[in-house]
Amino acid sequence: MSTPPLRHKSQDINQDTLILSEAAHFLGSSLEADTTIPAVLRSLSQLAGLNRGRVVLPDADNQMLRIAYAYGLQPFEKARGVYHRGEGITGSVMEAGRVCVVQNIDEEDNFLFRAVTRDVLPKDVVAFIAVPILLDEMSVGVLACHRLRNRPRGIQTDLHLLRIVAAMIGQMLRIKELIRQRTERLENQNNALRSALERHKVQDQLLGSSSKLKQVLDEAIQVANSDATIMLQGESGTGKERFARLIHAHSSRAKNPFVCINCAAIPEHLLEAELFGHEKGAFTGAIRSRAGKVEAANGGTLFLDEIGDMPLELQTKILRLLQERSLQRVGGDQEIPVDIRVLTATHMDLQQAVNNGEFRLDLFYRLNVVPLRLPPLREREGDVALLAHYFLNVFNLRHDRQLNFDSGVVSRLDSYPWPGNIRQLENVIERAVLTSRGVGISSAHIEHILHDESQIERYPGPNHHINSTVRNTSKFGIDDGEITPARTYARIGHALQDGLSLGSAGRPYQRVVDADPEQLIAVLRNVRGNKTEAARQLGLSPRQLAYRLQKLGIDKTLYR
Repeated sequence: MSTPPLRHKSQDINQDTLILSEAAHFLGSSLEADTTIPAVLRSLSQLAGLNRGRVVLPDADNQMLRIAYAYGLQPFEKARGVYHRGEGITGSVMEAGRVCVVQNIDEEDNFLFRAVTRDVLPKDVVAFIAVPILLDEMSVGVLACHRLRNRPRGIQTDLHLLRIVAAMIGQMLRIKELIRQRTERLENQNNALRSALERHKVQDQLLGSSSKLKQVLDEAIQVANSDATIMLQGESGTGKERFARLIHAHSSRAKNPFVCINCAAIPEHLLEAELFGHEKGAFTGAIRSRAGKVEAANGGTLFLDEIGDMPLELQTKILRLLQERSLQRVGGDQEIPVDIRVLTATHMDLQQAVNNGEFRLDLFYRLNVVPLRLPPLREREGDVALLAHYFLNVFNLRHDRQLNFDSGVVSRLDSYPWPGNIRQLENVIERAVLTSRGVGISSAHIEHILHDESQIERYPGPNHHINSTVRNTSKFGIDDGEITPARTYARIGHALQDGLSLGSAGRPYQRVVDADPEQLIAVLRNVRGNKTEAARQLGLSPRQLAYRLQKLGIDKTLYR
């Protein structure tokens, strides 16, 4: 065996000084460990002959040790460097927290050759040095490398250098971890602030200071973080959808979708497909599969507005959705699991609807776990004035006006019963802003608008005429024994197509009675067969008149 040439100690000192200077520069210039640590390992290899350097760290779950950073290793060699704690030289150094110097890897039984196989290494005697990376006297990683044993530099010199570099890498990892923790805290705080702002944004839309509003707000927020179904009950215009959004914003599902569907706004034959989606070819026009609102709400909240207007047949499928937490698309047979929280709203008396056989009792109990009654505006003392000023500011900005309320306006608004609640108040204020002349909204002008508003009879609900129609099905040719939901709604649908009105355009349905023929004929003669004028005099729409003429067999052309 050849003896290595003598080397002056000052050479090693100068070399180590250069290496440490470069290491300090790399580690201090950036916290991107993927580039800085390999750069330090490169300096150790090129300037000190400490080759195939690697930094081994615990993995994410702290179970295994893996080569995190390396220089001089192939990617597949780096990937092979996985150790249990206490396994091999690397695992033992990590476990014990003590340095290990292997003078000859071929003579060390505990050396595994796992990352780098023996045939890749030089045929000369190869040594291996492993140094623990310590923080607060705890081992958090291992710095290790190969070197030829017979070199001018002494192994103790390399060991001293590696200990200093390991300490520098340890401090960088500490700073990196502290920054990661601080960043994570800041991100969590930002997310919390963002969620709080979102909640306040939704809550700010529910303006009011009355005790009744505050009480229902407190109740809504208290139950928001559960997954219980909540039924919002209240008159039209009381802000049921805004309450639903408030509940969603205060729940654990706030980051997930909020999907709203108005059961009264979609025709019955389309509502099922809108809710549950459909498969390709399920019906005419279904040229491709489509997910419905329920699937769109997966992970979040589904808000079923005007649930009382949902047909009985579809109520059964909603009940199954709540029980099974899965659905089948229209035209499909595959069960699709969903994770949703269901909120509902209605202006109807659902208990009475259940008594009338118009709403399923079992579904009512499923939906009415937490009922919240939203107070009408007339019961919210002091809130009319607050809302009126709010809407005045909104519409002044929107329409580029600078109006104020004249004396007596707010007290007049406060005394009005507001059957249309907040929505009606909002419309009245916007109309006043648009139509007022001068710099103020006068009491006379508001009185004129409120007089017009009072001429509108309060709408008794979407099912009012339908319910009375269902109870009087004989006019559709349906015997009492034939009454089923599907048949009744189908006949009503045909009647609507024939010109029958179920409560639209201000003309309620009037039955065709025996006295009608004489009255119709008299009016037709008087207007010489003019159907439009005859309809006007009779208080009917032209289609309603045409329907009666057809049912009674009257030919209007005979009276021209």
